Amino acid sequence: MKSNSAPLASSPSYHTAPMPRRGFLRSLGASVGGLALPTLLASELRAAPSNLPMKLGLATNGFNNLTNDEMAQLAADAKLDCVQLFFTQKDSNYWRYNRPVDVSAVTEAECHRIEKAYRSRGLEIQALGVYANLIEPDEAEREKNFRYFADMMRIAQTMNVRMLLSECGSVIVPGKGRDLSASLDERTWPRLVEITRRLIPLAEKHNVTIAIESYFQDLLGSATAVRYFMEEINHPRVRALLDPANLLPHNTVEEMFNALAPYIVALHAKDRKLHVTQGVAAGKGDVDYRKYIALARKHCPNLPLVLEYVNPKTYQAALAHVRSFL
Repeated sequence: MKSNSAPLASSPSYHTAPMPRRGFLRSLGASVGGLALPTLLASELRAAPSNLPMKLGLATNGFNNLTNDEMAQLAADAKLDCVQLFFTQKDSNYWRYNRPVDVSAVTEAECHRIEKAYRSRGLEIQALGVYANLIEPDEAEREKNFRYFADMMRIAQTMNVRMLLSECGSVIVPGKGRDLSASLDERTWPRLVEITRRLIPLAEKHNVTIAIESYFQDLLGSATAVRYFMEEINHPRVRALLDPANLLPHNTVEEMFNALAPYIVALHAKDRKLHVTQGVAAGKGDVDYRKYIALARKHCPNLPLVLEYVNPKTYQAALAHVRSFL
């Protein structure tokens, strides 16, 4: 996930906050391109081997012209297994990227109505998309993002969904785009850690896992940075969503799994050309899907691969590309 329509507001001044256990991780990992990547994986966190076919799903945020019933029918007709549900459909328009949203209209009855559209067609709702800005520098605005995340946990529990998706967030200047200097400022790391730790008791209360997606122009911009974050938070309610297109400029696919396999609870399938900011549908960029799927089968074989950055006109080609490697 990453909104790809906004221009960059400034060039990055790559400030980095001190991160924990660097020496320890370097002692475990090989240095690749100047970055230390851990090679030992926590075997107790790996998914059990599976001989079942890899499940496939769709993120619903590219289908905002469809109702939930229409979206669910499209996914069922495509013989998919699950969706990552964003409140972006015509009859449930409650989502904005990197911003808090008032979801008070998503009552218990509304939750069950939306949930029924998918589950009645045999589709699992793997996760709800949140994507709040967890590094927002303004304390009052950051608190709004926190409350929004908490509200989405309540909705997830009502819908019997066990995962919420987010990035760490970006500082976005209206009319100008992402301010990389502000997003990568050393003060953002403690803000991210603090708000994440505040969310953990709520995640336990509502029985959900927070899956953090990385992106190469964010604070968690490499597999190593995500690994440092997981080490510092050190809690099973906070895990990683791997989207190789989002880390492609900084890591090989092997490096991504080497660093993150113990923590991965969700997988995205989109693409990106090297040295290009904008993401594209699977098969339209430089992600090696043969290698990606082989490593996903090895390290987390029971997780579905969820297509993103597709819409009613493009999902079939992307799905065919992914299925060609299954």
